[in-house]
Amino acid sequence: MSRENGRSEVGVEASGTGEQLALIREAVREKKADRAKPRTWRGAELAAELPVARVLVDKGLVHLDRYFDYAVPAAMDAEAQPGVRVRVRFGAGEKGGRREGGKLVSGFIVERVAESEYRGVLAPLAQVLSPERVLSPELLGLCRAVADRYAGTLADVVQLAVPPRRARAEAKPSPPLLAPNAPPELGSWARYGAGAGFLSALTRGDAPRAVWTALPGATWPQELARAAAAALAGGRGALVVVPDGRAAARVDEALGELIGEGRHVLLTADAGPEERYRRWLAVSRGSVRAVIGTRAAMFAPVADLGLAALWDDGDSSHSDPHAPQPHAREVLIQRSVNERAGFLLGGLSCTVEAAQLVETGWARPLTADREQVRAAAPLVRTIGEGDEARDAAARAARLPSMAWQVVRDGLTRGPVLVQVPRRGYAPRLACERCRTPARCRACAGPLEAQEAGALACAWCGRAEPDWHCAECGGARLRAQIVGARRTAEELGRAFPAVPVRTSGRDHVLTTVPGAPALVVSTPGAEPVAEGDGYAAALLLDGWALLGRPDLRAGEEALRRWLGAAALVRGQAAGGTVAVIAEPTLRPVQALVRWDPVGHAVRELAERAELGFPPVSRMASVAGRGEDVAELLRTAELPSGAEVLGPVPLPVPDAGRPRRPGDPPPGEEWERALVRVRPGQGAALAAALKAARAARLVKREGEAVRVRIDPPDLG
Repeated sequence: MSRENGRSEVGVEASGTGEQLALIREAVREKKADRAKPRTWRGAELAAELPVARVLVDKGLVHLDRYFDYAVPAAMDAEAQPGVRVRVRFGAGEKGGRREGGKLVSGFIVERVAESEYRGVLAPLAQVLSPERVLSPELLGLCRAVADRYAGTLADVVQLAVPPRRARAEAKPSPPLLAPNAPPELGSWARYGAGAGFLSALTRGDAPRAVWTALPGATWPQELARAAAAALAGGRGALVVVPDGRAAARVDEALGELIGEGRHVLLTADAGPEERYRRWLAVSRGSVRAVIGTRAAMFAPVADLGLAALWDDGDSSHSDPHAPQPHAREVLIQRSVNERAGFLLGGLSCTVEAAQLVETGWARPLTADREQVRAAAPLVRTIGEGDEARDAAARAARLPSMAWQVVRDGLTRGPVLVQVPRRGYAPRLACERCRTPARCRACAGPLEAQEAGALACAWCGRAEPDWHCAECGGARLRAQIVGARRTAEELGRAFPAVPVRTSGRDHVLTTVPGAPALVVSTPGAEPVAEGDGYAAALLLDGWALLGRPDLRAGEEALRRWLGAAALVRGQAAGGTVAVIAEPTLRPVQALVRWDPVGHAVRELAERAELGFPPVSRMASVAGRGEDVAELLRTAELPSGAEVLGPVPLPVPDAGRPRRPGDPPPGEEWERALVRVRPGQGAALAAALKAARAARLVKREGEAVRVRIDPPDLG
């Protein structure tokens, strides 16, 4: 800016004629426009229109959670469209008017613009990996919402949502979209009072929301398939997410029988990377409008989504172990809102989150009347830990006499299922007299035994030197895992003439014949018995499930028991279930009455009284003690936020594989919980994310892991 007689060019402009002012303003606009244009890189010719590409770089660092501008060479103009995969130089520096260095990293173009806010030299796109537009605006918006909810980065969520590229799959065209199928018949949905109305609403293209408590039996895959077929018949898409590949295969078979081939795809890991990507492309291209799959399918880009359905939301498989660890239930709820789609949350059991959806009015209950429940459910008998065997054969198998009788009678009519809990659960303490769980008086967290017998809270770390039961006044504690540890080998010796089959982590059976046999299974791996189902079931060691150091111990025990008992024939056909657990406990009584909704409603009421999730929102902050303390000190937490802890995290056993969230080998970590009121979850996530980003920018301390709504509160 030049100066003459103490006046600048601005002063001249202010005192000039109207024509002079117009010329000067035009010159200023041209100068600004020239600065906004991306400069060429080493003389490369750029695209004539929209020469700037905004790229989401595949760097999941929280302080880099934004878009970066790159110049679009003219040679890439046609292929470099929003949604395609690209390679770019990242971390390059400007030297001598040129952009040099930097590593080649992958990314996605999110948009093309005419100008860039960056005033330096824009590096060009290095390569367009594929012209396939895999990141649609709708999918990008969903990923952004999920990242914000879970205090994660957009790049991490997109990595979960878009599968790795397979060139051979992209080279093949997808088949044409078939005409909508005819509306399905009501079928077994007639057993539910609102079942007909729900299917009719889906067929009309409405967006009904329901929490569905399925009747026991093997018909739920067909019922899920009918709901998906109803959405397809209305001209919209359908997405069904289930916990594992076995469940997906059952729903896939049922939907195929209803609507025929070519109208839906199955997305599971069993298909292999290339075949799975080929099927995903068919959905992305709009050739198929129905998807059945496991957890990763929650992001499937179904066009004009009409139904988002989730089966068994209490299964831990629905929580992704990769950052930012989203839960399929929350993702599908977000999708149903964003895309104005119907929502169906189904299961044999009912979680407190599902009960909250009904209580708040967001969803309607979809249940059968008590007559239908009694007709479909087996007879459930309870056996306390004090019951002892009276005959020698039962004592040899370490079975109470009544359980022995249930197994023996069942084997005369068909196969008998024996559910054995997984090993390795740590005990939770409870009152010895009334068995009320021992909780901290400050935050209601679970009490744990420390060294020398001292008690301390697992959440806030507060010591409890003089604990007394709030229910009965008792002062003696006991571990809730008590009782005989029965094994498949002992049962085999007790019934030597009966074949014994096992189903577990190493070898999971899908089905078993309907002939008499003992089927020993861990929870979640129970095979379906051909024919009418199992004649009886024995649920062993209920203490091992009820005694887990987890806020969800009772809910999880009931969910696993119901999953096994639902495979048994109805009471009218002689089906019997024996559960070895204290008969007076709430989950056991809920199993006897077959009332998962009542159990969930009571659990929700107690959590509301104590301020537990899902009534409140909570975040887990884990890392080295000094790093956790510093992050919480600098984070601008919402008003009224309550910090519980920190407390030391247990060191993982040297022999077991590392799990997500475990401390690095050789490090001692602590964990703090941050609890906020309802409606403050978004502010909590944003505050913790900003604090993590600031620490990374300043290179202060080690990384701290943040998880929103952790499932393992203890």
